[in-house]
Formats: sequence, C-alpha cells, structure tokens
Amino acid sequence: MSDSSTDLAEKAAGLDAADELAKQRELFALTVSDHAADAAGVVYLDGNSLGALPRHVPERMADVITREWGELRIRSWTESGWWTAPERIGDRIAPLVGAAPGQIVVGDSTSVNVFKALVAAVRMAGDDRDEIVVDATTFPTDGYIAESAARLTGRRLVPVAPAELPTALGPRTAAALVNHVDYRTGRLHDLPALTTAVHEAGALAVWDLCHSAGALPVGLDAHGVDLAVGCTYKYLNGGPGAPAYLYVAERHQDRFDSPLPGWNSHADPFAMASGFTAADGAVRGRVGTPDILSMLALEAALDVWDGVSVEAVRAKSLALTDFFLECVEAYVPDGRVTSLTPRAHAERGSQVALSCEGAPAVMEALIARGVVGDLRRPDVLRFGFTPLYVGFADTERAARVLAEVLTEAHG
Repeated sequence: MSDSSTDLAEKAAGLDAADELAKQRELFALTVSDHAADAAGVVYLDGNSLGALPRHVPERMADVITREWGELRIRSWTESGWWTAPERIGDRIAPLVGAAPGQIVVGDSTSVNVFKALVAAVRMAGDDRDEIVVDATTFPTDGYIAESAARLTGRRLVPVAPAELPTALGPRTAAALVNHVDYRTGRLHDLPALTTAVHEAGALAVWDLCHSAGALPVGLDAHGVDLAVGCTYKYLNGGPGAPAYLYVAERHQDRFDSPLPGWNSHADPFAMASGFTAADGAVRGRVGTPDILSMLALEAALDVWDGVSVEAVRAKSLALTDFFLECVEAYVPDGRVTSLTPRAHAERGSQVALSCEGAPAVMEALIARGVVGDLRRPDVLRFGFTPLYVGFADTERAARVLAEVLTEAHG
C-alpha cells in the first residue's frame, strides 16, 4: 500500500470511529456477495437506486403474511390497521421531509403521484394560466407525465433548466415541476429560492424528492412548497417497488382536485355512492386499494430512523462525498475521470457522478470486485452514499478499487 493509501485508510478509520451514525449500520443486512472477488465483502453505493434491507423487516413481513393475512384475513383491515396505513406511514415520513402530520399520504408509484400532483396544481392555478414549466433535466418519467398532463389540461409545456426557471416563469405559468436533486449528476437545486420564484409568479411549486428525502433536510412546510412527491425505495429503504408518497400542503387540501378520484379518496368509501365526494385532508390523494404488503414492509423499514436526525445524516453525507472525492483525486490517474457533481455543499445531493471513458465496462469490473455503484449511459458512473450504512472505510476502498480498475483498463 502506498503512503497516500495508508494515510487515507488511517483517516477513514478515524472518521468511522468518530461517526455518530455508525451504529445504524448494524440495523441493515449487508452481507458478503458470492460474486465479490474481494473477501472484505461488498461496498454498496447504489442506495440512490435501491436502499439496503433493514434486518428486522423479514420477521415483520412473516407476521403480516402468516398472522394478519393468514389468520385474521379480512379483519386485518381494521384490527391490524391496514385501512389507515397510507396516512399513518405518511406521518412517519413527514419529519424526514420537514412536514407536519396530516399532509402526506403513501400509495401508488412516483409516476402516478406526479400526475395527480401536477394536474391538481394546474386545476388550482385557474383557467387563465396556460403553461406548465418542467425541469428539462428531469428524470424521464417526470417529463413524460408532464407532457401528458399538459395535453390533458390543454396547457403548453415549457421545459427549462432549473437555473433558468425564474426567467421562464410569468403570469401564464400554472405550475412548475422540478427535481430536488438531479438523478444523473447529483446536483442539488435550490428548493427555497425556486419555490419563492414560482410563488412570486403566482404559480404552484411541485417538487420531486426521490433523490433527496432521507439524505438531506427538505423543509416542505418551512419553504412553503405546495405539492411534492417521492419514492421510498432509495434512501428510505422501503424495498423494491415500495409505494411512493404525495404531499399536499394543508392550505391546499380543500381545493385539491385529484384527476384520479378513487373509492379510497371518497368521503364515505363504503357507501358505494355513484357520485364522488372528496374526503377531507391528505386522504384526497388516495385512489384505490393500497398495496398492503409493500406498504407494511415500508412501515417496518422506517424504524431505522428512530432517534436519527436528518441534520446528522446530511452532515455525514457531505463528509462521505467530500472524502470520496479526496480519495479519487489521490488514487485515480489524472484525466481518467471527471466529476459531474458540484463541489459546493449547497449544490450537492448525496451521490457523486463521475464521467469516464468506457464507463459500462468500468462499472462491470467494479461490481465484480465488490464495489456496487450504477451506470447512466453512455459515460456516467454513479455512487450513492447512504449515511445510515455507508462508512468512510467503504468510501476509501471504493475509490481505491476504482483506481485499480482504471489503471488496468488503460495500462
């Protein structure tokens, strides 16, 4: 091991020893992969795509399946609290995104919730506003949904880069849909300032929190966000396909007109009335029967947040990504990678995106050696840092293995 490797490995050990969140790692199932060449096991840096499994979730799900479903059956809708799960779990997510209780409902996918939020925002904005502004760098599905929402409501879609959003807003703007963190580069957009700009134009702000919730403070209530959506299978560790959530600010709930009114959002769902009367509160965001198995797996997974502050998570996230960039600079030969992720803390989410030649083969080699990140074609390596279970030794090792792979590839 070179002097720089020794120094950085020692620095990592010191940082891990001082880490107040280090004990949270024990709550997750982080095992050695049969495919990892390195006996040290897996460094999992793909929590920005799929969070790791909390150890206690399988036991909870065994009880849900064998007792609640297998024995109580239909009685579990009331006796086990299945019916109220979307709001109950929403209230558990609320502190992680800076929302008071009663404003978040869990259910459906992120895509479905984006559609509900955006169409409802346009309806609340009024008929005289005929433009929907959308983040031009957004995750593709958000763009597809925004285009469909524009067609459905007879509005014009205006794609703009988030930095240009304030100049694109005006008296014709009904709503703006923006990602809090860019999925490709990890750039953190200025939610407070952009929300203010949207409001000054008289429009509503809809935020996608998929890459920020559980990684950094969001402050939905404090910053006056109107509507927000997010997934739960990334930094919230809810499991593959876990239900998403919809935030409707309390001040808008009596006007929230969902384009998907279902029997679950009816004021009296079991009356089976032919006409729709919307329920009060965040329940208006529900549609049909919730996916109870995935819902309750998510509820159990959220236990790992007990006693954890989002501020502590953010501090560690920044320390991890700073340290990773430091190690990459020390280990990787000059010119082999370029960071797409901003250096400034105020502009960085919880991932580092590196551009490099031959990225698909590089990521394949990294995974074979037990460093799991992911790829965005054609040339982006993404490394997500989940502070609840990623440590500084993991971070140093990932950079060191990346350097080895790149050196071998280029000679």
